[in-house]
Amino acid sequence: AEVTGVQTCALPICSLSLRAAFAAAMLRSRFSRALSTAARRPIVGGNWKCNPASASKLPELIANINACDTSKCDVYVCPTPLHVALCTGKFTNGAQLAPQNANFAGCGAYTGEMAAEQMVDMGIKWCLIGHSERRGEFGLPTPKESNELIADTKLGYLLSKGINVILAIGEPLPVREQGIDKVLEFCVEQLKPAVAHFKAAGADKIVIAYEPVWSIGTGVTASPEQAQETHAALRMWLAANVSPAFADAVRIQYGGSANAKNAPDLSAQPDVDGFLVGGASLKPEFADIVAAIAAAK
Repeated sequence: AEVTGVQTCALPICSLSLRAAFAAAMLRSRFSRALSTAARRPIVGGNWKCNPASASKLPELIANINACDTSKCDVYVCPTPLHVALCTGKFTNGAQLAPQNANFAGCGAYTGEMAAEQMVDMGIKWCLIGHSERRGEFGLPTPKESNELIADTKLGYLLSKGINVILAIGEPLPVREQGIDKVLEFCVEQLKPAVAHFKAAGADKIVIAYEPVWSIGTGVTASPEQAQETHAALRMWLAANVSPAFADAVRIQYGGSANAKNAPDLSAQPDVDGFLVGGASLKPEFADIVAAIAAAK
Protein backbone atom coordinates (compact mmCIF):
# COMPACT_ATOMS: atom_id res chain seq x y z
CA ALA A 1 0.00 0.00 0.00
CA GLU A 2 1.04 3.58 -0.50
CA VAL A 3 0.14 6.83 1.23
CA THR A 4 1.08 10.01 -0.66
CA GLY A 5 3.79 8.11 -2.47
CA VAL A 6 5.52 6.51 0.53
CA GLN A 7 5.64 2.74 0.84
CA THR A 8 4.77 1.17 4.17
CA CYS A 9 7.28 -0.74 6.28
CA ALA A 10 7.56 -2.27 9.73
CA LEU A 11 10.18 0.08 11.12
CA PRO A 12 9.72 0.46 14.93
CA ILE A 13 9.84 4.12 15.90
CA CYS A 14 8.95 5.52 19.32
CA SER A 15 5.50 4.42 20.43
CA LEU A 16 4.12 3.43 17.03
CA SER A 17 5.60 1.78 13.99
CA LEU A 18 5.71 3.57 10.68
CA ARG A 19 3.07 1.11 9.43
CA ALA A 20 0.79 2.23 12.25
CA ALA A 21 1.42 5.85 11.35
CA PHE A 22 0.39 5.18 7.77
CA ALA A 23 -2.71 3.31 8.91
CA ALA A 24 -3.72 6.19 11.15
CA ALA A 25 -3.14 8.66 8.36
CA MET A 26 -5.33 6.69 5.97
CA LEU A 27 -8.26 7.08 8.36
CA ARG A 28 -8.24 10.79 7.76
CA SER A 29 -10.33 11.84 4.81
CA ARG A 30 -8.89 13.37 1.67
CA PHE A 31 -11.09 16.38 2.30
CA SER A 32 -9.64 16.93 5.77
CA ARG A 33 -6.10 16.65 4.47
CA ALA A 34 -6.80 19.07 1.64
CA LEU A 35 -8.06 21.63 4.11
CA SER A 36 -4.99 21.30 6.35
CA THR A 37 -2.60 21.52 3.42
CA ALA A 38 -4.27 24.68 2.18
CA ALA A 39 -3.98 26.17 5.66
CA ARG A 40 -0.18 25.90 5.73
CA ARG A 41 1.18 29.26 4.63
CA PRO A 42 4.39 28.71 2.65
CA ILE A 43 7.69 29.89 4.09
CA VAL A 44 11.05 30.47 2.41
CA GLY A 45 14.33 31.12 4.19
CA GLY A 46 17.57 32.50 2.82
CA ASN A 47 20.66 31.14 4.55
CA TRP A 48 23.57 33.42 3.65
CA LYS A 49 25.94 31.14 5.60
CA CYS A 50 29.36 32.85 5.97
CA ASN A 51 28.67 35.43 3.24
CA PRO A 52 29.28 38.09 2.05
CA ALA A 53 32.97 38.76 2.63
CA SER A 54 32.37 42.51 2.68
CA ALA A 55 29.59 44.34 4.50
CA SER A 56 29.48 46.68 1.51
CA LYS A 57 27.58 43.91 -0.33
CA LEU A 58 24.76 43.83 2.21
CA PRO A 59 22.59 46.55 0.59
CA GLU A 60 22.47 44.48 -2.61
CA LEU A 61 21.51 41.31 -0.73
CA ILE A 62 18.91 43.18 1.33
CA ALA A 63 17.44 44.59 -1.89
CA ASN A 64 17.01 41.02 -3.20
CA ILE A 65 14.97 40.19 -0.11
CA ASN A 66 12.91 43.36 -0.30
CA ALA A 67 12.06 42.47 -3.91
CA CYS A 68 10.11 39.43 -2.67
CA ASP A 69 6.32 39.54 -2.61
CA THR A 70 5.52 38.32 0.90
CA SER A 71 1.74 38.72 0.64
CA LYS A 72 1.27 34.96 0.30
CA CYS A 73 4.55 33.60 1.67
CA ASP A 74 6.58 34.16 4.83
CA VAL A 75 10.28 34.96 4.36
CA TYR A 76 13.20 34.85 6.76
CA VAL A 77 16.91 35.52 6.30
CA CYS A 78 19.90 34.06 8.14
CA PRO A 79 22.85 36.46 7.89
CA THR A 80 26.27 35.66 9.26
CA PRO A 81 26.44 36.59 12.98
CA LEU A 82 28.63 39.60 12.24
CA HIS A 83 25.97 41.01 9.93
CA VAL A 84 22.76 40.38 11.88
CA ALA A 85 22.77 43.83 13.50
CA LEU A 86 23.60 45.49 10.18
CA CYS A 87 20.46 43.94 8.66
CA THR A 88 18.15 44.84 11.54
CA GLY A 89 15.31 47.08 10.43
CA LYS A 90 16.33 46.94 6.76
CA PHE A 91 13.62 44.63 5.44
CA THR A 92 10.57 46.51 4.18
CA ASN A 93 8.24 43.60 3.38
CA GLY A 94 7.97 41.80 6.69
CA ALA A 95 10.89 39.44 6.11
CA GLN A 96 12.29 38.22 9.41
CA LEU A 97 15.86 37.90 10.68
CA ALA A 98 16.90 34.46 11.92
CA PRO A 99 20.39 33.96 13.36
CA GLN A 100 22.15 30.80 12.18
CA ASN A 101 22.72 29.36 15.65
CA ALA A 102 22.26 29.96 19.37
CA ASN A 103 23.68 28.77 22.64
CA PHE A 104 21.55 27.18 25.35
CA ALA A 105 22.64 29.00 28.50
CA GLY A 106 21.88 32.67 27.91
CA CYS A 107 24.27 35.55 28.48
CA GLY A 108 27.46 35.22 30.47
CA ALA A 109 30.91 33.73 30.08
CA TYR A 110 30.21 32.01 26.76
CA THR A 111 32.77 33.36 24.34
CA GLY A 112 31.77 33.20 20.70
CA GLU A 113 28.10 32.43 21.37
CA MET A 114 24.75 34.11 20.73
CA ALA A 115 21.97 34.11 23.31
CA ALA A 116 18.20 34.15 22.90
CA GLU A 117 17.97 37.04 25.35
CA GLN A 118 20.06 39.13 22.95
CA MET A 119 17.82 38.14 20.05
CA VAL A 120 14.69 39.12 21.94
CA ASP A 121 16.21 42.50 22.80
CA MET A 122 16.90 43.11 19.09
CA GLY A 123 13.35 42.21 18.10
CA ILE A 124 14.39 38.94 16.47
CA LYS A 125 11.64 36.31 16.41
CA TRP A 126 13.24 33.31 14.66
CA CYS A 127 16.43 31.27 14.93
CA LEU A 128 17.88 28.45 12.81
CA ILE A 129 19.42 25.46 14.58
CA GLY A 130 20.66 22.05 13.49
CA HIS A 131 21.96 22.92 10.03
CA SER A 132 24.20 20.14 8.74
CA GLU A 133 27.13 22.54 8.72
CA ARG A 134 26.63 22.95 12.48
CA ARG A 135 26.41 19.18 12.79
CA GLY A 136 29.97 18.86 11.46
CA GLU A 137 29.48 18.79 7.70
CA PHE A 138 32.11 21.39 6.89
CA GLY A 139 34.85 19.45 8.65
CA LEU A 140 34.94 20.82 12.19
CA PRO A 141 37.74 18.88 13.91
CA THR A 142 35.65 18.70 17.08
CA PRO A 143 32.70 16.57 18.18
CA LYS A 144 29.58 17.52 16.26
CA GLU A 145 26.50 18.93 17.95
CA SER A 146 24.35 16.01 19.06
CA ASN A 147 20.69 15.45 18.27
CA GLU A 148 19.88 15.91 21.95
CA LEU A 149 21.76 19.21 22.20
CA ILE A 150 20.03 20.60 19.13
CA ALA A 151 16.49 19.23 19.31
CA ASP A 152 16.05 19.14 23.08
CA THR A 153 18.38 21.57 24.87
CA LYS A 154 18.69 24.35 22.29
CA LEU A 155 15.15 24.02 20.96
CA GLY A 156 13.67 24.07 24.44
CA TYR A 157 15.78 27.05 25.49
CA LEU A 158 14.86 29.13 22.46
CA LEU A 159 11.16 28.36 22.75
CA SER A 160 11.21 29.22 26.45
CA LYS A 161 12.49 32.69 25.54
CA GLY A 162 9.81 33.27 22.94
CA ILE A 163 11.95 32.60 19.87
CA ASN A 164 10.42 30.55 17.05
CA VAL A 165 12.69 27.85 15.68
CA ILE A 166 13.66 26.47 12.29
CA LEU A 167 14.97 22.96 13.02
CA ALA A 168 17.10 21.56 10.20
CA ILE A 169 17.41 17.82 9.66
CA GLY A 170 18.63 15.58 6.86
CA GLU A 171 20.55 12.48 5.84
CA PRO A 172 23.95 11.89 4.17
CA LEU A 173 24.29 10.14 0.82
CA PRO A 174 25.10 6.64 2.16
CA VAL A 175 21.78 6.67 4.03
CA ARG A 176 19.81 7.91 1.03
CA GLU A 177 21.25 5.13 -1.09
CA GLN A 178 19.64 2.58 1.27
CA GLY A 179 16.13 3.84 0.54
CA ILE A 180 13.32 5.78 2.18
CA ASP A 181 13.04 3.52 5.23
CA LYS A 182 16.64 4.25 6.24
CA VAL A 183 16.23 7.94 5.41
CA LEU A 184 13.25 8.17 7.75
CA GLU A 185 15.02 6.18 10.43
CA PHE A 186 17.97 8.60 10.30
CA CYS A 187 15.84 11.76 10.32
CA VAL A 188 13.63 10.46 13.11
CA GLU A 189 16.67 10.23 15.38
CA GLN A 190 17.10 13.98 14.81
CA LEU A 191 13.45 14.61 15.67
CA LYS A 192 12.89 12.33 18.66
CA PRO A 193 14.47 14.68 21.25
CA ALA A 194 12.13 17.43 20.09
CA VAL A 195 8.82 15.59 20.54
CA ALA A 196 8.00 16.99 23.98
CA HIS A 197 8.76 20.52 22.79
CA PHE A 198 6.65 20.04 19.66
CA LYS A 199 3.73 18.97 21.85
CA ALA A 200 4.14 21.90 24.22
CA ALA A 201 4.84 24.67 21.69
CA GLY A 202 2.60 23.72 18.78
CA ALA A 203 3.18 24.05 15.07
CA ASP A 204 3.04 27.85 14.95
CA LYS A 205 6.40 28.08 16.72
CA ILE A 206 8.21 25.44 14.66
CA VAL A 207 9.42 25.01 11.10
CA ILE A 208 11.19 21.81 10.06
CA ALA A 209 13.76 22.24 7.30
CA TYR A 210 14.49 18.92 5.58
CA GLU A 211 17.86 19.23 3.86
CA PRO A 212 19.37 16.10 2.33
CA VAL A 213 23.04 16.60 3.17
CA TRP A 214 24.15 15.13 -0.15
CA SER A 215 22.40 17.92 -2.06
CA ILE A 216 23.52 20.96 -0.05
CA GLY A 217 25.78 23.13 -2.16
CA THR A 218 26.43 20.33 -4.64
CA GLY A 219 24.05 21.40 -7.38
CA VAL A 220 22.37 17.98 -7.05
CA THR A 221 18.77 18.43 -5.98
CA ALA A 222 16.43 15.75 -4.71
CA SER A 223 13.79 15.02 -7.32
CA PRO A 224 10.29 16.37 -6.61
CA GLU A 225 9.23 12.75 -6.02
CA GLN A 226 12.04 12.16 -3.51
CA ALA A 227 11.22 15.39 -1.67
CA GLN A 228 7.51 14.57 -1.50
CA GLU A 229 8.17 10.99 -0.40
CA THR A 230 10.40 12.14 2.44
CA HIS A 231 8.22 15.05 3.56
CA ALA A 232 5.14 12.81 3.59
CA ALA A 233 6.96 10.15 5.60
CA LEU A 234 8.09 12.75 8.14
CA ARG A 235 4.56 14.11 8.42
CA MET A 236 3.17 10.61 9.00
CA TRP A 237 5.71 10.02 11.76
CA LEU A 238 4.83 13.35 13.38
CA ALA A 239 1.14 12.41 13.25
CA ALA A 240 1.83 9.22 15.17
CA ASN A 241 4.36 10.57 17.65
CA VAL A 242 3.31 14.18 18.26
CA SER A 243 -0.30 14.55 17.05
CA PRO A 244 -2.27 14.55 13.79
CA ALA A 245 -3.04 18.23 14.32
CA PHE A 246 0.64 19.12 14.68
CA ALA A 247 1.57 17.05 11.63
CA ASP A 248 -1.10 18.71 9.51
CA ALA A 249 -0.12 22.23 10.59
CA VAL A 250 3.68 22.18 10.83
CA ARG A 251 5.51 23.57 7.83
CA ILE A 252 8.23 21.38 6.33
CA GLN A 253 10.69 23.14 4.06
CA TYR A 254 12.92 21.53 1.45
CA GLY A 255 16.57 22.60 1.30
CA GLY A 256 19.45 21.45 -0.83
CA SER A 257 20.41 23.33 -4.01
CA ALA A 258 16.92 24.84 -4.33
CA ASN A 259 16.82 27.52 -7.01
CA ALA A 260 14.47 29.37 -9.32
CA LYS A 261 14.64 26.62 -11.94
CA ASN A 262 13.60 23.69 -9.73
CA ALA A 263 11.35 25.60 -7.32
CA PRO A 264 8.13 25.31 -9.39
CA ASP A 265 8.25 21.50 -9.62
CA LEU A 266 9.19 21.12 -5.96
CA SER A 267 6.47 23.60 -4.96
CA ALA A 268 3.85 21.46 -6.67
CA GLN A 269 4.39 18.69 -4.13
CA PRO A 270 1.63 18.76 -1.48
CA ASP A 271 3.92 18.21 1.52
CA VAL A 272 6.60 20.72 0.49
CA ASP A 273 5.70 23.93 2.31
CA GLY A 274 8.67 26.07 1.32
CA PHE A 275 12.43 26.17 0.99
CA LEU A 276 15.59 26.84 2.96
CA VAL A 277 17.76 28.34 0.24
CA GLY A 278 21.55 28.54 0.32
CA GLY A 279 23.51 29.86 -2.66
CA ALA A 280 20.48 31.12 -4.56
CA SER A 281 19.54 33.35 -1.60
CA LEU A 282 22.55 35.50 -2.50
CA LYS A 283 21.09 36.19 -5.95
CA PRO A 284 18.09 38.10 -7.33
CA GLU A 285 16.44 34.78 -8.23
CA PHE A 286 15.50 34.38 -4.56
CA ALA A 287 12.37 36.43 -5.30
CA ASP A 288 11.45 33.96 -8.04
CA ILE A 289 11.66 31.08 -5.56
CA VAL A 290 9.28 32.89 -3.21
CA ALA A 291 6.94 33.59 -6.11
CA ALA A 292 6.96 29.94 -7.20
CA ILE A 293 5.88 28.52 -3.85
CA ALA A 294 3.32 31.32 -3.33
CA ALA A 295 1.74 30.57 -6.70
CA ALA A 296 1.63 26.83 -6.06
CA LYS A 297 -0.03 27.03 -2.65
